[in-house]
Amino acid sequence: MISSIVITVLIATIVGSISGIGGGVLIKPVLDAVTSMSASQISFLSGVTVLTMTIVSLFRSRNGEQKISGITVFLAIGAAIGGVAGKNIFDIIKKAAGNDAMVSLIQNILMVILTVMVFIYTLERAKIKTFEVRNKTVVVISGFVLGVFSSFLGIGGGPINLMILSYLFSMDTKTAALNSLFVILFSQILSLVTTIVTGNVPEIDWVMLLLMMCFAVVGATVGRSLSKRMSPRSVDILFMILMAVIIGLSIYNCVRYLIQISVPFSD
Repeated sequence: MISSIVITVLIATIVGSISGIGGGVLIKPVLDAVTSMSASQISFLSGVTVLTMTIVSLFRSRNGEQKISGITVFLAIGAAIGGVAGKNIFDIIKKAAGNDAMVSLIQNILMVILTVMVFIYTLERAKIKTFEVRNKTVVVISGFVLGVFSSFLGIGGGPINLMILSYLFSMDTKTAALNSLFVILFSQILSLVTTIVTGNVPEIDWVMLLLMMCFAVVGATVGRSLSKRMSPRSVDILFMILMAVIIGLSIYNCVRYLIQISVPFSD
């Protein structure tokens, strides 16, 4: 199982670093599908792995052609606050549900909905009018919403970041990818700090976490190197393929958790 997880981390962080989705959006549904870990364990492992990848990716991109937009700083601030809120919402729903499978089901249903929305937006992007929002209040609120979803779902940021950066700020694919990683960095740092300070770190295999972090470093390094050689069109194609894979995985997980939840009732 460990070998399949680290291979997943390597692939996810390579494509996550290239496309700006963070990698967690692939790591989370794969861990749901191939392990019996709880939602809390998967979210923690995925979040730390994505944070590692993001730090390395941004460090390696510091002298690149794409730059962090000034307005993205305010988006990141909102995302950091939203990350804390999303973590609290996760804890509240987990306690209320009293069933880990129910929490995972809710996460995967939201993943399907959000990913399908982004998939459709990407297909129709040429026909959609985009904006160049500069109102800082609107930007912070947008970041807050992104942070809530990314923290609650345990995906670090995901494709919704790219859709918002494209739609609200008219960023091209590669610029949006870099700025998305910057937003993910803020939301994941504050979410992780909140988890540690509140004493909600789940019991995990620390050797597995260390392996995931090491492969995240490798994936981020390879991903940024490949990104420099890829055209925006190539990044778009990679992104669409990844969206299709995530939708399929999330639907599979929805069915699996529905079966788990329904078994006690049938008994």
